[in-house]
Amino acid sequence: QAQLVESGGGLVQPGGSLRLSCAASGLTLEDYAIGWFRQAPGKEREGVACISSRGGSTSYRSTVKGRFTISRDNAKNTAYLQMDDLKPEDTDAYYCAVHVVGLSTICILNPANVNYWGQGTQVTVSS
Repeated sequence: QAQLVESGGGLVQPGGSLRLSCAASGLTLEDYAIGWFRQAPGKEREGVACISSRGGSTSYRSTVKGRFTISRDNAKNTAYLQMDDLKPEDTDAYYCAVHVVGLSTICILNPANVNYWGQGTQVTVSS
């Protein structure tokens, strides 16, 4: 059974950093593109960043570009989201997800394309 488990969330002050991890089991991560999404209560889930299956291509939401970095280690079946210069508006539940893409060189930052979701980890940015 495929499972994605996020970790690394927590409370951080504005300007601080967090590194989220996504550990996969029951699937071979290199077969999938990976996306990080976030969602606040009562709002739609939105894409934050994605990375192609071989790691050669990434895409970011405009509001996090230059502050967040997505990466993956296929040998460890794990993905990461490094979040720097965090702002209060980054406060959300963050979800790891994987999706199948026909090409290993692209990823799609759209919840409708997701094959598997993690359970989420809360990130709170507050002084």
